[in-house]
Amino acid sequence: MSALRIGVVGCADIALRRMLPAFAASPHTVVTAIASRTADKARAAADTFGCAAVVGYDALLERSDVDAVYVPLPVALHARWTERALRAGKHVLAEKPLTARADDTARLLGLAREHGVVLAENYLFVHHSAYTAVRELVAEGAIGGVRALHASFTIPPRPADDIRYRADLDGGALLDIGVYPVRLASLLLGPALRVHGAVLRHDTARGVDLGGGALLGDPVTGASAQLVFGMEHGYTAGWRLLGSEGSLTLDRAYSPPAEHCPVLRIERAGGVEERVLPAHDQATAAVAAFAASVRHRSTHDATGTAGTGDEGDTADAGAAAAVLRQARLVDEIRRTAHVVKV
Repeated sequence: MSALRIGVVGCADIALRRMLPAFAASPHTVVTAIASRTADKARAAADTFGCAAVVGYDALLERSDVDAVYVPLPVALHARWTERALRAGKHVLAEKPLTARADDTARLLGLAREHGVVLAENYLFVHHSAYTAVRELVAEGAIGGVRALHASFTIPPRPADDIRYRADLDGGALLDIGVYPVRLASLLLGPALRVHGAVLRHDTARGVDLGGGALLGDPVTGASAQLVFGMEHGYTAGWRLLGSEGSLTLDRAYSPPAEHCPVLRIERAGGVEERVLPAHDQATAAVAAFAASVRHRSTHDATGTAGTGDEGDTADAGAAAAVLRQARLVDEIRRTAHVVKV
């Protein structure tokens, strides 16, 4: 299969800074067009990456030289433009979270199956090789049975005009920042997690949450996750996984630079070990994973084994299930949270 031809819906910072360079560097993808609502923005981005500049998102979706689109728009716009892309027969990689509500997420996943295209949510850190090392250590019993996860992702306040403070764009700490430790909890503790409690600090003037915490648990094993997130804090981005015989700790847990070598700390009764892991570009890895999903889907379509409606017969069924579980956990945190108005 030839390189996947990518169109980018919007010129968001994450697109220009991380994803467009990753698409351009990958042998699996080629950027063919970048769209913006304004000609100047589209042209500036397109000139940088040597592709076509498109004015308007609908015009991008009409292009025959675009196989897949990347959607880095504000969360409130994800559902609308992801749906239009899917109906246009395009594969979609959307920034996290895919939508602000689980019902919308379920509907879009169903639409992707109906149209026989791939829909993926862009959590970069899950593709970092450090998490392969972590899962291998856990499977080997390096810390015994897993008992609990303590994780945080917090940042200092943003400028007053930052879109994270805009309720009309589905801003707020939970959807922008809290989704990371929630996704981490499922990655490390498994798919059976349920929400047992949460608290949100709500900015009444701006109509968004500024931070909070959540307690998740596995009803069978009893393993728990204590999560903290927010955007009125000192910076933290780490976690500690506690086991019956030790613990694992990882630094720069969610968005390490491509050249960063993560430090994995293993504490056991016999002492402490720090392993410096190889640097890994998680954006490049995410692009490769998305392209592989599209190749697998295309191969199955050609042989008539995909598009049957049976999730067990499709390569992306597991990924789709993870996306929906994540959306439902976030919904449950928001629904059950004790809200403190500030």
